[in-house]
Amino acid sequence: MTINFDDFLKLEVKIGTILEAEKVPDTDKLIKLTIDLGSEKRQLVAGIAETYEPEDLIGMQIPVLVNLEPRKIKGVESQGMILCADENGKAVLMHPDRKLPNGSKIC
Repeated sequence: MTINFDDFLKLEVKIGTILEAEKVPDTDKLIKLTIDLGSEKRQLVAGIAETYEPEDLIGMQIPVLVNLEPRKIKGVESQGMILCADENGKAVLMHPDRKLPNGSKIC
């Protein structure tokens, strides 16, 4: 599927810092994240447990798609989506190479 430039401009991605991370019970892939986005904190669910241990994520800055409708995943509400790259079927987190203020917009 191809989107046009105007569609792309509708995406709102901000930098956030992971404050808490824990595995979602009864799943092999899901981790629940609490992320500080500067003006607010959000809870997200991400399928990254095959690549990362929860304790290794604390303090990491990552881009978060924030204007996505909340969705329940395995009974846990996810309020956005993190951005990852695929590396041989495993999710690899994208993150800035320098510390940025939480809530910084990706442009």
